[in-house]
Amino acid sequence: MSDVAVLASTAGAIVAVVVLIVRCHVNPVISLVLGSLALGLMNRLGFGRTVETITKGFGDIMAEVGLLIAFGVLMGSMLKEMGAIERLVDRLLRVFGPGRLPYSMSLTIGTLLQSIYLDVLLVISAPLARSAARQIGPLGTPRMAASMAIGLECGIVLMVPGVGTLALAALLDVPLGTMLLWGLLLVVPTIVISVAIMTFLFRHGFWDVAGDEIAEPVPAEQVREELRTPVGVGVAGGGAPGVPARGGAELPAGPRGGAAGPRLSACFAPLVVALLLIAGGAVAQAANRENAVVSFFSDPVVALLIGLIGTLVVTRLSLGRSGVDRAVANGFKESGQILILTAVGGSLAAVVAAGGLGDILRHYFEADRFLPLLTVWLVAAVLHVAVGSVTISAITAAGILAPVAPALGVDPVLIALAAGSGSLFCVHVTSNTFWLLQSLLGQTTRGALKTTTFAVSVASVVALLLLLPISALF
Repeated sequence: MSDVAVLASTAGAIVAVVVLIVRCHVNPVISLVLGSLALGLMNRLGFGRTVETITKGFGDIMAEVGLLIAFGVLMGSMLKEMGAIERLVDRLLRVFGPGRLPYSMSLTIGTLLQSIYLDVLLVISAPLARSAARQIGPLGTPRMAASMAIGLECGIVLMVPGVGTLALAALLDVPLGTMLLWGLLLVVPTIVISVAIMTFLFRHGFWDVAGDEIAEPVPAEQVREELRTPVGVGVAGGGAPGVPARGGAELPAGPRGGAAGPRLSACFAPLVVALLLIAGGAVAQAANRENAVVSFFSDPVVALLIGLIGTLVVTRLSLGRSGVDRAVANGFKESGQILILTAVGGSLAAVVAAGGLGDILRHYFEADRFLPLLTVWLVAAVLHVAVGSVTISAITAAGILAPVAPALGVDPVLIALAAGSGSLFCVHVTSNTFWLLQSLLGQTTRGALKTTTFAVSVASVVALLLLLPISALF
């Protein structure tokens, strides 16, 4: 096929996927599979090879990241069951005080708490943020809302073990330790700078209390009932366009049975150990200090399994067998669509690669390494505006342009971070995160457009601007 035909067929398949999701309200999983089938046939792979490529791409990603997502979600579910998040936010408030809480909470959500399903994390932490906002002062609501939105969305696609980050690493064949280190290097300054920019704007007239806040937020019990009835597409980082999706999360009131729960350090120690093992493996590899033992324990599957077992032990000791059973059941329920969506993103990437798009795009980018990163960011941003899901747009953008990375000599981790950064742009009314932040934090729709849509878009641009100089280190 000619270059024009390959480019046109790829663009047509992506547009068709967007139309199916946006206009026809077809589940993203089904839409991506149909788009992959159409692309394979248009690129003349043939019926047999198209199906084979789709299934192989699906299986390869599941083998790469399936256990990691499952382990991360299960750890998050157990932390939720123990009421650890509520106590962590309370501890942050006491240690850092109201003035610094937006920074500390956003950083904690964007780094340490990414094993927790987004909707669950938001519903747990939003009432606590609303309470803290009263102590901050007149600008407490916008500062807390913006900091939560920035931390939640950045963590999904820039920080291990965020589900989008795991998917990007798998699609682009990036070692998870490498993704963790470079993602941490990018996400921390992105969050700090973005929260600082929004704080400056709020203090200089960007927030109107009369028009941007409502007297009282929607009661938590009402939100809990809404979340129990899924509407549209409940995927991490975005919902079905035009309908505020609900992810099926429950709003816990702390550890079951009214107990105080285990020490906060004990709750999070297994997760921290797992992340340190993964990061340690990446450092050892860079320093040429690897050996069989280090490689084994720093393998992401082994490291997260150790974290999961440790979290399970802590949960069992504090809540008993019934608490563990509840957490595991909820974790499996939450991880199902995440796993399938990630895997079909791998199917699309495999078909795109088989069609030869990488060889075509190589000729356009071979003179400049910055241009591919800008292109990945832009593709992910456009897809997110159209589809309304951070995760779907990041996975799709990475799948489209992953074949370009090896030919250009651009490190795949840069492509992954660029796709993640672009997918943050313009979180708007098609996202369940938007509506949950609007209702739980007592904002009008106009207020949520400022604290969520604008604030996360600022983070998206900041991440890109930080990524370009980082790319010079490779």
